[in-house]
Amino acid sequence: MERVDGVSYDDVPTTRLELPPIEREILGPRRPTGWVLQRLDGRRGPDRGILHSPDCDEAPQGAPVLAVNQALDAVEKADVRRCSLCGAAQELEPSLRGFDHGFDQVGDAS
Repeated sequence: MERVDGVSYDDVPTTRLELPPIEREILGPRRPTGWVLQRLDGRRGPDRGILHSPDCDEAPQGAPVLAVNQALDAVEKADVRRCSLCGAAQELEPSLRGFDHGFDQVGDAS
């Protein structure tokens, strides 16, 4: 690399970045963000369907990707389920029940 006259390089980082954590090696790359709604009966709107991660084998191709708030709105409907194959069920459960669900009785001896 050639230095440019009159330019200060004091603030240029020169250290190598750390290797990714061991979790990344074990778990592999992260899945794509967002959620995809598979409609089961062809009606408009999220009245009946299954919510998938975008890379799920069961997810419909070309369906719009929903943000987490849109996905939560969809699964609050009685006829929308969360796919257990891709992890949609497990990933969205804390948001649906509240992150502190089940911890209100910690230490309760009665």
